Amino acid sequence: MPIPQHILPLIEKYLAGKISTEELVILNEWYHSFDDSEVEIIVPDGLNEGTIKSRIHKKLLGNIQQKPERQSIKPVRRWYIPAAAAVLIIFGLSYFFFFTSGKPEAAETTAPSTALVSNDILPGGNKAVLILGNGSSVILDSASNGIISKQGSIDINKTASGLLSYSVSAKHAIGESAELYNTISTPRGGQYQVTLADGTKVWLNAASSIRFPVAFAGAERKVEITGEVYFEVAKDEKKPFRVLTTSSMVEVLGTHFNINAYDDEASVKTTLLEGKVAVLAKDKIPRLLVPGQQSSVNKEGEISVIIDADIEEAIAWKNGWFQYKSTDLKTILRQISRWYDVDIEYSGNTSLYFTGQLPRSVHASKVFEKLELTGEVRFTIEGKKIIVSP
Repeated sequence: MPIPQHILPLIEKYLAGKISTEELVILNEWYHSFDDSEVEIIVPDGLNEGTIKSRIHKKLLGNIQQKPERQSIKPVRRWYIPAAAAVLIIFGLSYFFFFTSGKPEAAETTAPSTALVSNDILPGGNKAVLILGNGSSVILDSASNGIISKQGSIDINKTASGLLSYSVSAKHAIGESAELYNTISTPRGGQYQVTLADGTKVWLNAASSIRFPVAFAGAERKVEITGEVYFEVAKDEKKPFRVLTTSSMVEVLGTHFNINAYDDEASVKTTLLEGKVAVLAKDKIPRLLVPGQQSSVNKEGEISVIIDADIEEAIAWKNGWFQYKSTDLKTILRQISRWYDVDIEYSGNTSLYFTGQLPRSVHASKVFEKLELTGEVRFTIEGKKIIVSP
């Protein structure tokens, strides 16, 4: 699939940072004309492989700290890769690409604010607090590796990779352990992973929590969460696993799913990757999800289901990415606020939508730099506050 001749000048302008917002919309429409099938991209004359590789190299040196293996570039003339990935390689952007899907006025894009660079903010990391059954607390990011506590018959162990695991240290007194509840909470700018006593793996996003018994001795396995949590539930047909949020409950036997239950979001979203789950809310009829579906429970307890959900976008945070597909600016900024532990102040138009991908390991300025390329919005960092302006 050769690159259309009218697109080549737009790519040149984009790489040079001189593309107008109107031209950016055209480039965006061309990008979205691809499906995800595998295609052959033929590098045209005038924009040969050497030129592309050189520009990619410069972009990488100037814009990123580390290039992911999944986006490596091989020295071949013809590339047989998914169409979307091919466009990214041609653009030479590797980590990130952002286009607005609103209705912008024609305007030249501007360079990132110097204030972004001079007042940068570090990304979040493995930070959490463990509250034990006796009410005492342990700051996990500063705790030493190894066994940090014993709860009845359960050892609580912190690994060098920042993982917390619960394991049975004796064959007796499991019932006593089950009466003990622990809570793990992450602050804004934090994330953490824990393996529960039954083998269930749990990932907590920023500003999230999970409350759970240190051992599951009864007829069910019940936990309570706030914020956003990803689960890989250990299978146990005799003990259903139940997750409670403020407005819904998810019941499973063994499966992989993500729950977004932040209070400042309009609904609680459950996205299923593997297995089956039942979503219950108040007195509504339970809804059964199969892989690839996403339920949404609003504040009134009403349940709706998307049958073809964007799974990659839903769990991108767990895999270390920001990922958006026609996502509104306020949603993006809520995620940024949690991950970088900053407050957001709005001024001007925020009715903008973005598509793109960016690693969560970059400084805040890199995120804003890409959003500013639309020419529609600017960001200023003042301490721990981000000011959004037209």
